[in-house]
Amino acid sequence: MEDLPLYVLLIAVAILLILSAFFSLSETSMMAINRYRLKFLAKQGHRGARLTAKLLADTDRLLGVILLGNNLLNAAAATLVALIISNFFGNNDLAILLGTICVTFAILVFSEITPKVIAATYPERIALISSYVLTPLLKIFYPVVWFVNLFVQAILFILRIKPKENNLVHKLSLEELKILVLEEGQFIRKKHQSVLLNLFDLESTTVDDIMVPRRQIEAINLDAGDKIIKNQLLTCHHTRIPVYRGTLDDVTGIISARKVLNQMSGGEITALSLGKIIREPYFIPSGTPLFSQLQLFQENHERIGLVVDEYGEWMGLVTLEDIIEEIIGDFTTNSPVQSGAYIRQKDGSVIVEGSSLLRDLNRKLGLEFPLNGPKTLNGLILDHFQDIPEAGTSLKISGYPMEIIQTHNRVVKVVQIYSASIIPE
Repeated sequence: MEDLPLYVLLIAVAILLILSAFFSLSETSMMAINRYRLKFLAKQGHRGARLTAKLLADTDRLLGVILLGNNLLNAAAATLVALIISNFFGNNDLAILLGTICVTFAILVFSEITPKVIAATYPERIALISSYVLTPLLKIFYPVVWFVNLFVQAILFILRIKPKENNLVHKLSLEELKILVLEEGQFIRKKHQSVLLNLFDLESTTVDDIMVPRRQIEAINLDAGDKIIKNQLLTCHHTRIPVYRGTLDDVTGIISARKVLNQMSGGEITALSLGKIIREPYFIPSGTPLFSQLQLFQENHERIGLVVDEYGEWMGLVTLEDIIEEIIGDFTTNSPVQSGAYIRQKDGSVIVEGSSLLRDLNRKLGLEFPLNGPKTLNGLILDHFQDIPEAGTSLKISGYPMEIIQTHNRVVKVVQIYSASIIPE
């Protein structure tokens, strides 16, 4: 070693630092690579992806061979620098100190920080290439890595830490999936992104959130007389209509407009003739998640259901179309009896019905009313006051100033909302 020229020793140090940089590149790229992209490439038959996936399936051995090579090379570089200083400067303390500082600086810059920054920038490209080198190295140094891991496993056992068996696939929560869709929005069409986010919300949204309240439902009273029933059928806005006797509490079933038309072609429509085509109502327990109800509609071959509370009283109505609209957005024309209408004013405010669902207002106007309590604007205002306010009363809820325009029969009918955050038309 003493007979070797200085430039040869310096080249050897440089080679050691470059090799150490390779292990730093490999470590960071392996840990930073997109696991889902890697899984996709492996299924496509990419050999580098398959090797990388196999290496990541046993992380402790992968890290063992990477850190073994990295530390050996760094130690060898430091030792070689110490020998160079010893040969040329003897046991000079200042020279040894300066040499230690220089080799530490070189390792940090050229073998650690710079390679890891590069690997974090291009993890896929570097990981797939490095897997061709790390795979044979792992086989060659397997006994050493196995021996070292014995001590690692013993320490983990003492600390009561149980590493996951497979680190290749990370399980994402629903909220993490939402964030993933939002962050990768540039790769997904705006409409597709909206549909995906709405699908995620189906599990946390219940039928209570989208149902049409009972008092707003268009229904037919079989005790009203044949002429009134016929007029209602001719002017109704729906293809499936609930029917009842006396009061809405006594719902007897659902009739289909198509069957009514067939009945009309064969004769007059009467309460008696309607009784022959009435289908028994399909009841939905309050609080049923929309995703579950979508599956139930499919399994039971139903398109409409009546939501009932814990006492068996029916609260409102939900249709298959309502759930589909929660996923892809509005695609039908609302009838006059349905809530959610609003009128924009010149000053930027909007006039809305008190019966409007908070979910609809949030979606259509870009507001952020709380959804964990009352479902309608009327309910939110009543909950705020704990009383029935009079017309002309002003208030602020969730930072949105509003004024009550009209109340009727203990219900807030019309409200004007003033907010700069309302989505412009």
